[in-house]
Amino acid sequence: MPAYNSVFNADPNQPRLVGNFPLLPLRTRTRGPAYVLPAVAGLPPNESPDQDSESYDILDEILAVFRANTFFRNFEIQGPADRLLMYGIWFVSECLTKIKPTATARDAAKEVMNTALDVNFALPGDPGWPLNQMYEPPRDRQDAELLKQYMSQVRQELATRLLARVFDAEDGPNGKPSKWWLSFTKRKFMGKSL
Repeated sequence: MPAYNSVFNADPNQPRLVGNFPLLPLRTRTRGPAYVLPAVAGLPPNESPDQDSESYDILDEILAVFRANTFFRNFEIQGPADRLLMYGIWFVSECLTKIKPTATARDAAKEVMNTALDVNFALPGDPGWPLNQMYEPPRDRQDAELLKQYMSQVRQELATRLLARVFDAEDGPNGKPSKWWLSFTKRKFMGKSL
């Protein structure tokens, strides 16, 4: 059985590419260069809209396929959206390693958001980037800055949505993390990590 590829590869509207990394639209309140999709009224923060909705974005897909895809050591890239999907899965894995099983929601949010807000992360073409052979580096400094801003926006929004899924809102700030998410802390998608 192959890993899940992104449904956004089939999108007829080609996204803007920096190198070969796509800048797809996001449903977000975080500032950044991404085109903002409309919010869904009444949608709880720990749920995603239907896949057919115009508000469904790549971050919803990353969280939906994360647990299934982490079991795969091979992944066939079928389009530019798969590169963002791969990065998102690696980032979610990194965030999960920051959440301790005994952490409260407040402590975990602090750790995960510090990771998301860190501006010293690798870009495609940098030595610290996993699987550089599958990614093209940005053409120039301006493209690199645009990509860094977009990836920072992705990291912050993805961290927020992940925390909403790992911690039950009904438990309040002292709730415990979901063991179903934390059981994936030692798994590495394709044997790589950020």
